[in-house]
Amino acid sequence: MSLLSATGPNAEQITYWNEAAAPKWIRYQDVLDEQLRSLGERTMDLGAIGAGERVLDVGCGCGATTLEIARRVGSSGAVVGIDISAPMLAHAQDRIRAAGAANVELRNADAQTHAFGSERFDLVYSRFGVMFFADPGRAFANLRRALRPGGRLAFVCWQSLDKNPWMAVPMAAAAREIAFPPPPAPGTPGPFAFADAARVRGILEEAGFGDSTFTAHEEVLTIGGTRSLAEAVEFLVQMGPTGAALRQADADAAVRVQAVVKSALTPYVTRAGVRMDSAAWIVGAVNPPAATR
Repeated sequence: MSLLSATGPNAEQITYWNEAAAPKWIRYQDVLDEQLRSLGERTMDLGAIGAGERVLDVGCGCGATTLEIARRVGSSGAVVGIDISAPMLAHAQDRIRAAGAANVELRNADAQTHAFGSERFDLVYSRFGVMFFADPGRAFANLRRALRPGGRLAFVCWQSLDKNPWMAVPMAAAAREIAFPPPPAPGTPGPFAFADAARVRGILEEAGFGDSTFTAHEEVLTIGGTRSLAEAVEFLVQMGPTGAALRQADADAAVRVQAVVKSALTPYVTRAGVRMDSAAWIVGAVNPPAATR
């Protein structure tokens, strides 16, 4: 597997996902998979994955979604997992080897610019992996060209921060102790870049997709999988915007932030773990049969 260099329009994201993000995502991958599993599988259901199909998993990370797709397409099908993070793909390769999944290929490449050539996938899929493109219009046009005529697109992305208390609550608590950078401009690459469904619909249409659907999906998530309050706090403090802000704070900030986040999460503790609301878009689209190649 050749390694991707930090160049091109996504250079900043390539650097981030190979250096700052990769160690934490690998460390917490089991937690993330447990927390996000149902959202990913609902999106696979929308994509109507069938036996024998060829699927591209965009932003496959540590490989959990890739393995589930491989199970769904069966031995007569194939899955290509693509990600810009080499460390996460190395972790995915270990999981795939352990599972004995012979119908999986991994590529350390940028889906926005990668030359798929004459490949024709039946489905392009992503679980929270498409919101980080520097130029989403160019990225989706490139992905559409990788689909066969009539091929499908299915991905899940977060709605706005205010509709996702599982992220908003700990961030608001942590902000009492540490400084967060100003909110990014709407559409800036990041977890909430695709919160505006009308904007994303326009991006897909401009890229040549048709029949786009946006299903608002609200679900109570078990934060940190099935872990305790203390482990959920550790997970939330280390990951995402809070973790990024904490890296810029003073040495004693971590203890203070953990204390206020623990207090903020306590009302959400149940016998099943820390349970909090989330809101996502589950998006589908089609590459028109007569699409110009």
